[in-house]
Amino acid sequence: MTEHLSRRRFLCIAAGCAAAAAGGCSDLTHTGFFRKNFRDMSPEQIAAMIADLEHDHSETFGKPVTVGTEPPLPGVHFAYALDISRCIGCRRCVHACVDENNQSREPQIQWIRVLEMSTEEGINFESADPYYDHETVPRPGHFYVPMACQQCEVPHCVKSCPVGATWRDDDGITVIDYDWCLGCRCCLSACPYGARRFNWAAPDLPAEEMNPDTHYLGNRPRMKGVVEKCTFCIHRTRRGQYPRCVEVCPTGSRKFGNLLDPASEIRYILEHKRVVVLKSELNTRPRFFYFFG
Repeated sequence: MTEHLSRRRFLCIAAGCAAAAAGGCSDLTHTGFFRKNFRDMSPEQIAAMIADLEHDHSETFGKPVTVGTEPPLPGVHFAYALDISRCIGCRRCVHACVDENNQSREPQIQWIRVLEMSTEEGINFESADPYYDHETVPRPGHFYVPMACQQCEVPHCVKSCPVGATWRDDDGITVIDYDWCLGCRCCLSACPYGARRFNWAAPDLPAEEMNPDTHYLGNRPRMKGVVEKCTFCIHRTRRGQYPRCVEVCPTGSRKFGNLLDPASEIRYILEHKRVVVLKSELNTRPRFFYFFG
């Protein structure tokens, strides 16, 4: 019966479950609640876990689902840059991200927010409007600042997690092991950019809209009661592809690449454009840069 409980709920009633197990009611060691943290698993354990997940997801959604475990690429440190002068606030990136990363539809969870700001005030988060709804964009006298996970080099969210469910990988992507997330939301409180989302209800994901190309630490289907966020489309970028939001941007506002490659576009921008990071005074050292092209 533990198969239908959330990890958080399970931990809250662990003593009762242990007593039941002692009486022979179930073998708890065969459930996902006793999986090791992904970083501590052996290759054999990972292979067995992935086989189970692919089988379960394929049955649930009625089509073959793959769950990748691609590790960070050697010599790669991902970074993102966004040209504020080109962004028109169309939100195509928002909806492409939802489709690509298997986010809940009802209610819709969005990893990207686009903030509308007044050109007279400049960048002002207090008066920014994330809920603008105009017949046409861009709105005269306004500009747009898309926000997502800033993939900080010093991520406050990682420091705040009490169980090590989130960490910064070698390629600069901060990831989450959903099976270890307790849903305590400490990371939400710690993130100064409001980049993390919490599943308050069982995620609603229509089978026909489910993207079957997934990664264990990225866009695989999540469960109720866990935190999720942008992972730079880890299932794509660790295979040499662009994040989906970069591909759909109609104005070319979004740039992505390897910070360690002197010939990359991202390095050119950092060396030849005036770039800023958000809330630099917090010393989070984001790897998400904004510039005016």
